[in-house]
Amino acid sequence: MISERFFKEEKGMDKSMALSKKPMTGMKDILPEEMEIRDYVISVIKETYGKFGFTSIETPCVENIANLNCKAGGENEKLIFKILKRGEKLRLKEAETEEDLIDGGLRYDLTVPLVRYYAGHANELPSPFKALQMGNVWRADRPQRGRYRQFMQCDIDILGEASNLAEIELILATTTTLGKIGFRNFEIRINDRQILKAMAKYSGFGEEDYDQVFIILDKMDKIGMEGVEEELTAAGYSAGQAAKYLDLFRGMEAAQDPITYITDLLADTLPEGVKEGFREIIDSVEAVKGDFFTLKFDPTLVRGMSYYTGTIFEISMPEFGASCGGGGRYDKMVGKFTGNDVPACGFSIGFERIILLLLESGFKVPKEGKKIAYLTEKNLPGEELCKVLAQAQREREKGNQVLTARMNKNKKFQKEQLTAQGYTEFREFYKDPLK
Repeated sequence: MISERFFKEEKGMDKSMALSKKPMTGMKDILPEEMEIRDYVISVIKETYGKFGFTSIETPCVENIANLNCKAGGENEKLIFKILKRGEKLRLKEAETEEDLIDGGLRYDLTVPLVRYYAGHANELPSPFKALQMGNVWRADRPQRGRYRQFMQCDIDILGEASNLAEIELILATTTTLGKIGFRNFEIRINDRQILKAMAKYSGFGEEDYDQVFIILDKMDKIGMEGVEEELTAAGYSAGQAAKYLDLFRGMEAAQDPITYITDLLADTLPEGVKEGFREIIDSVEAVKGDFFTLKFDPTLVRGMSYYTGTIFEISMPEFGASCGGGGRYDKMVGKFTGNDVPACGFSIGFERIILLLLESGFKVPKEGKKIAYLTEKNLPGEELCKVLAQAQREREKGNQVLTARMNKNKKFQKEQLTAQGYTEFREFYKDPLK
């Protein structure tokens, strides 16, 4: 029984376990140098998205476990940090199943909390509703470079907009924000889940096969077409199905206009308006975008979340060699809470990976004013100290950043540390003016 195992583990715990200076595995402390960059990036994100009409919201970090397990989070539902019931609700000795012990969990993304938020407040919100949400999420994943168990997500979503204007605005707002931060030569890859499903259906796969077929397709950039073909046949699909499926990709590679090629070929399988809508998104973004990124149709783009229903997109950065964000349309999510579907589309920036790229490139936060350090002698009289503080305030009013601190014994080392933090001017104040 669960209760017996729990008591055994609790009894075996070492009560004298030494306190650890290290954070939990997959989580990290953030030092001032990185925190300065994070604060700057957050300010750019909020300012830029605000100019596109997005409104900041906040949701709790803990969600009802039923919401987190609603079959919308894909593989992330296996990575939930679950929370035991509290107080009278927690009856360990009577517990038979996990449901008897757990009623909440830490959110693994911001989309499920947003949809719950919208479902509960739709009558109080404008339509369409343009939301900006930033906050930490948690996944019990294997830590690796740029991937943590606790990490910041940054999402923008438009709910209540059925037209392609939602996708167009999301792409333009996100790319404008990345450009403001200083990124160049990145790529927005775009596809449509309806095109993916039509290709699978055309090739003879059943609807129940789509998820497995797409998981294999998602490996195309790593294992190539031959590898995908081998995995499809190894999974039990016929050689004819696999060959017909991959011939579609070969045809797109050879076509001058791959979008027209595939949508015309699948005209009888695609829902009405998909071709025109997908083309409208691409043409509209191309008409107004800057030259610091490219927009590319990628028929192998899948995106892991099962809740996507239409357009999907992803940010690819050559410097990182991986995705740095993504999103898409999820028109069926709100209906899980209310019974009535609401059109919805979102885009998430890979905040932690972007911060890592900035740190590795030696990025420095732009400064408008100077960074000045006022160092005072430890026994400086109160009257003199007040004068120093008043002078520092006047400098701040001019737009400069001023730090006031007592002098250390090793003043040279103190200055070296401050210089490393970006301070360029030092002013020293002594009880004896002749020093």
